[in-house]
Amino acid sequence: MSQGICLEKLPEDLQQELLPKHIAVIMDGNGRWAKKKGLPRIAGHRRGASTLKELLRCCKDWGIPALTAYAFSTENWGRPAGEVDFLMSLFEGKLRQELREMVDEDVQIQFMGNLQALPKSLQAEIERSVTATQHNQGILFTVATNYGGRQEIVQACRAIATQVKEGKLQPEEIDEVLFKRYLYTADVCDPDLLIRTSGEMRLSNFLLWQMAYSEIYITETLWPDFDRSEFHRALSDYQKRSRRFGKV
Repeated sequence: MSQGICLEKLPEDLQQELLPKHIAVIMDGNGRWAKKKGLPRIAGHRRGASTLKELLRCCKDWGIPALTAYAFSTENWGRPAGEVDFLMSLFEGKLRQELREMVDEDVQIQFMGNLQALPKSLQAEIERSVTATQHNQGILFTVATNYGGRQEIVQACRAIATQVKEGKLQPEEIDEVLFKRYLYTADVCDPDLLIRTSGEMRLSNFLLWQMAYSEIYITETLWPDFDRSEFHRALSDYQKRSRRFGKV
């Protein structure tokens, strides 16, 4: 993380007190970026991983406490086997390669999703990286891997139903605060801002409960080209919005 799109302090036109506390990103367009350049899709994924690293550094330097990235959805298993195998290998290699730097840069990394379905070697790297960074406080970096929003909600419902069945919880005790405790994101505030690249205008099964009142920013820019200036533009747009949360 020593080099990247953010090598300076917060731009003067952005107000620190109006920055989002938690940003979520749907990193769309890696394949299209590669196709436009006559490259294989895996080249787009490799470039996209570098873009994410640079965005993480920018968030940390500018004082944004949490970043959540949609890296691999439960639906992505339907992609060609060769592409899926490459993505699993890319995740594992990046974790191994970047761990020392994340420790030094005070990044706390965590993962959410059905991790048990991932390759065993990747599971081991995930466990190692989570353990090694668990006490870091510079920024919370959450990677959604084999994640689906509906699956997360169903899992939470099952866990709550089990508590009721065992007599440990009464139905009238169930409210939004309790429900949140059973989600992957129990220990982090809901995203203030969702950024989605490549012009697609849908949530794609990402953080369905948590994004009830998130601001959404869509850019036509493909993810590998989402640089510092694009991020700056997204934050500028966010700071012009009036967040009323359903109130007047």
